[in-house]
Amino acid sequence: MPREKTKAALPAELRSRDAERSQQAILLAARDEFAQHGLGGARVDSIAQRADVNKRLIYYYFKSKDDLFLAVLEQAYADIRAAENKLNLREMPPAQAIQRLTQFTWEYYIAHPEFLTLLNSENLHQGRHLAMSSRVRDTNSPLIQTLAEILERGRQEGLFRGGVDPIQLYVSIAGMAYFYLSNNHTLSAIFGRDLMTPKAHHERLSHMCDVILGYVLRS
Repeated sequence: MPREKTKAALPAELRSRDAERSQQAILLAARDEFAQHGLGGARVDSIAQRADVNKRLIYYYFKSKDDLFLAVLEQAYADIRAAENKLNLREMPPAQAIQRLTQFTWEYYIAHPEFLTLLNSENLHQGRHLAMSSRVRDTNSPLIQTLAEILERGRQEGLFRGGVDPIQLYVSIAGMAYFYLSNNHTLSAIFGRDLMTPKAHHERLSHMCDVILGYVLRS
């Protein structure tokens, strides 16, 4: 049975830490539940059991299953943006930075398949949860600004062609990785090739880097 959280007798600092731990446990459990079953199939009872908390605590912190799903999506985007920030792309030469972002995106998607399944679920709901989130827009804006600065620096150095939209470029980077991994079962069946072997992964990443750099570099 899940533990009942009692905080009234605890000092304020300990109550705050306990609340933070509980919310984090709920978010992690909800991430796994939503990734496995989608928003429609996920059950709050199952999330409570995974998190080892009382179901009422989930509603206390997150109000509804939809609000919890949005919180999971926001955390998922915050996690990938935080990992990208550690790359220090601004410190790299422009071409190296673009290639590193492409490599990172591919590797992150492989290491975090739950991120892709969460996005699949949100797209089934036409992005209505993310559309309500200013936090997601604020989280993603620095990446686009960084990419714009890298593209401009490359243009000024005579390496990159002008007129490259950073949003379009990032959508292309993410899209080439996302489509391949999300559709690997059908693509493997259609083409009669296992697209998830280490060799296939290496070939895909090499192709992605060639396509992206071939687009931004001046001919």
